[in-house]
Amino acid sequence: MPERLWHTALRTVQEDTAIDRPTPIRSVPAAVLPLLLAACASAPAAPDTLAAAAAPFVARDFVGDGVFGGGIEGPATGPGGVLYAVAFGRDGTIGRVVPQADGLGHASPFVELPAGSTGNGIRFGADGAMFVADYTCHNVLRIDTRTRAVEVFAHLAGAHQPNDIALAPDGTLYASDPDWSTGTGQLWRIGRDGAATRLETGMGTTNGIEVGPDGKRLYVNESVQRKVWVYDIGADGGVSNKRLLLEFPDHGMDGMRSDVDGNLYIARYGAGTVAVVSPTGELLREVRLKGQNPTNVAFGGADGREVYVTLQDRGAIETFRSERPGREYGR
Repeated sequence: MPERLWHTALRTVQEDTAIDRPTPIRSVPAAVLPLLLAACASAPAAPDTLAAAAAPFVARDFVGDGVFGGGIEGPATGPGGVLYAVAFGRDGTIGRVVPQADGLGHASPFVELPAGSTGNGIRFGADGAMFVADYTCHNVLRIDTRTRAVEVFAHLAGAHQPNDIALAPDGTLYASDPDWSTGTGQLWRIGRDGAATRLETGMGTTNGIEVGPDGKRLYVNESVQRKVWVYDIGADGGVSNKRLLLEFPDHGMDGMRSDVDGNLYIARYGAGTVAVVSPTGELLREVRLKGQNPTNVAFGGADGREVYVTLQDRGAIETFRSERPGREYGR
């Protein structure tokens, strides 16, 4: 993950936090044991688990601890409702997670990136192609999800380390490009032909990036500076009229996504929350997570209202229900 050094410096969670465990049963009469086993086998799901799956803004596990590595990032829902994220077990890989009937996800390896490449943000084109920000090689990769063939779609000459990407309705890509060593960053546009144009330099540590539902606004956050900026997108894909949308007083920010109403869902690294922010910059709510260091979010599920969150400190994926679907639902 490109911001590993800065995230390590901000880490507030204790590595040796105790985990509550049930008291073991030390002895059970032989005649009683079959009855206990039968009761367990026939018992329905716990009421609190069912409630969490249905209630909005209540986080629960989707993929458990340690399945992904510390570089877990870039969740995105692809064809067939399958979720993808980088760092399946280790950097340089992408994993796929298939939702199961019990509400959990089955994770497995999807593809290993070319030698030297490290994935971060992921987005899907209208044709089902996967686009991946490759921060070590300064590329945007394109992956055919059927053949798993990997190719360089765009090279960002002069980039620091392409981090997150956003896809506009017309197929234009935008990429954040932080330089964590200096606390600065850049902003890029990648056309449908793969041509990369640097839109702005000398920014803060650009990280999360998203396009509004109508394709007319671009949102970019700066992790260290804790600011979210908004631009107007022109007919040519260029940006203008930059203004501050929101500034947080503490903790960092990472990836973000928009729902169909234009509300932003922002991963608050170190705070252990996902902040929901209106298009006018009003903080609507903060969704409490089980992990402390969320790196990115993605919408999915049968109705587009499932929000998946990647957690660096857990190597896991949590999920919660939103009240509105993501902006790309039903595309």
